[in-house]
Amino acid sequence: MRLVDAVVGVAILCWLALAAGQQQIPHKFPIVSLKVEGNQNLSEQQILEVSGLKAGQAVDPPAFEAARDRLMASGFFETVGYRYGPSADRKGYAVSLLVTEIQQIYEVKFERFSQPEAELRAALAKGDPLFSRKVPGTKEILKRYAALLEPVAKEKVVGRVMPDPETKELVIVFQPASLPPTIAEVAFVNNETIPTATLRNAIAGAAIGTFWDEKRFRQILDASIRPLYEAKGHVRVAFPKITTSPASDVSGLRVTVEVSEGDVYQLGAVRIPSAGESERDLLKAAGFKPGEVANFDAIQEGLEQIRRIVRRNGYLHAAVRVERSVDDQAKVVSLTVHIDRGEQYRFKKLHIVGLDILTEPHVRKMWAIQEGQPYNPDYAEMFLARLRDEGLFDNLGKTKAEVKTDDQNRTAEVTLYFSAEPPPPKKPFP
Repeated sequence: MRLVDAVVGVAILCWLALAAGQQQIPHKFPIVSLKVEGNQNLSEQQILEVSGLKAGQAVDPPAFEAARDRLMASGFFETVGYRYGPSADRKGYAVSLLVTEIQQIYEVKFERFSQPEAELRAALAKGDPLFSRKVPGTKEILKRYAALLEPVAKEKVVGRVMPDPETKELVIVFQPASLPPTIAEVAFVNNETIPTATLRNAIAGAAIGTFWDEKRFRQILDASIRPLYEAKGHVRVAFPKITTSPASDVSGLRVTVEVSEGDVYQLGAVRIPSAGESERDLLKAAGFKPGEVANFDAIQEGLEQIRRIVRRNGYLHAAVRVERSVDDQAKVVSLTVHIDRGEQYRFKKLHIVGLDILTEPHVRKMWAIQEGQPYNPDYAEMFLARLRDEGLFDNLGKTKAEVKTDDQNRTAEVTLYFSAEPPPPKKPFP
């Protein structure tokens, strides 16, 4: 393609020279029109700024090749080409840049910087006209952006494509190249309701020995400390200040957490806007206690009980979430329970392994779920336990229930496995 461009380019130069009445071929002509073709995520203005080409600029064919090289070096494109010819007014070039963008792009994030995120993003936007919230994860971009961040961070920076710990999706993370210090000790201040030893024990396994990063440490607080307070009704517990200092007797940091426990809240009204099971029956099964302390450990147990009941109606992938409504003046937290049932599965077939031809029909007759009925995932184990409790078999050995689901047809088949224990040895005659 470059050979064709070169031949066409020479022809254009000759034509322009003749049109201008010159005896020799001039080296440069102005760009009369300039456009970009093939771009999807990036704007034409962004691409032209990186290319270095401008309307009215006097250029020769090597300038187009240089523009192509600049765009390829940006790390944003799979391919870059160009097309040029005489402009409509015969006074210069009509130029088109032909681009194919890299489609796989990732969100840009920053970790372990002391500088505000806005300052870091501003440095990248100033240094690269193509920068946006999502960019390709090419080595050119990672290297260039790390270099742009280093003057701001005042230390060496590295960029990597890695899974986000919250969303599990791939993101581009820039962070200082030097490893952060590890957490050696966690201390708490202003805590009254829960003893310090209890708080330390709750957070030790997740925090001690890990690299210090305040954002992730706060996630650990929310996962390990907040539930302890919410179980006692402190729904507004907060950790307004976290400080670090060198640990006194070991290598690492001592992290001190200031606790703001807040008031104790009561449980208010609980609603389940469902369109299946009776709301009254679900609330009764959940055991919520309006008017008492809002114990979110008990509330979570109640939500799990609701999920079990919904699953027993064939909704094997049911999920339950709760929406809080907090009245800070009355110190009451009300709940709205949302149920995502998913698809309903139905029972298809029962298989029995390990029983003789006389016993198997009897067991099959006792099985209560009929073909086509909603499948209760708890029923098989309950059925086996019932057989054992009622003592219907002599020397009943190990039993097992195996369930095979068909997600396409939303059916479930159950296989029950039976085995017999050897009879006890006979006592010898005296």
